[in-house]
Formats: sequence, structure tokens, C-alpha cells
Amino acid sequence: MPEYTSAPRTTLTTLMLPLSDRSLILPNVAVAELIDYQLRQPVMGAPDWHMGMIVWRDLQIPLVSFEAACGALPMVGERARIVVLNCLSDGPLQFMAMLIQGVPRSCKVDSQLSYVDVPLAPLELAAVQISDRIARIPDLDGLERLLLTW
Repeated sequence: MPEYTSAPRTTLTTLMLPLSDRSLILPNVAVAELIDYQLRQPVMGAPDWHMGMIVWRDLQIPLVSFEAACGALPMVGERARIVVLNCLSDGPLQFMAMLIQGVPRSCKVDSQLSYVDVPLAPLELAAVQISDRIARIPDLDGLERLLLTW
């Protein structure tokens, strides 16, 4: 009998986040909570992508538009929601919020992701094929650095 050796396939539960012009995919653990869209407190002199501060669990956290951080216009659609993200670095931010345009969809991916060769925006690390959709992998560290340096 032949002996087969192969690396075990690992799966990861992810969330597909709908934006106005693309979808992002993040591991479930990157998301702290999904909340309804709420009024925000503007920040004077902030760039277009920094949409202001929101209150979440008695904390003031920055709300960003990923599309605007990548060069498009920020948009608040009728299905707008906010996803609160756990910050990954040991910096001063614990959480940041991102505007999304609908309800995220849970999906499982395995180690055999199909990468797609498409043009990427500055804060996108890669694009992958998930079923019939292309999803972008965001650079959350880069987004966090952007928040800390503007």
C-alpha cells in the first residue's frame, strides 16, 4: 500500500464585510462586534477617511471608511453598519471602527485559498476567490498606522 503524507488542511472562520465597492475578508477574531450605524462626533481637520469618533462600550473610538482610505469617497448607504475591530499592535489603540454597507457573512476558508491577480488598493494585501466572489484582505496594521499618524 502506498503511504500518503500531506499537510493537514486547516480551516479558519472568517467574515466577509460588504463595502460600497468591494468586499473585505477578515478572521472572526479580528472583529469585536457589529453595531448599528450611529451618529459620530466629527474630528476637526481629519482626512475624509477618518469619519469621526463613535461611542462603543463607554469608549471613544475612531470610525474609518476603508474605501476613502484607499482613495475613493466615503459613503453611508441605507444599510450602513459599523464593525468594531480589535487592534492588533501593542500601540495606543485597542479598537477601531470601520463603516460597512450591510451585514457581514460568515464563511470558512481553508489553507488552500485561491489568490486572484487583480489590482490592489494601498491598504489591501491580497485578493482571494471565495465561492463566486473576490474578497480583499485588508492591511489592518497599515490602517491602524494611518490612524496614528494623520
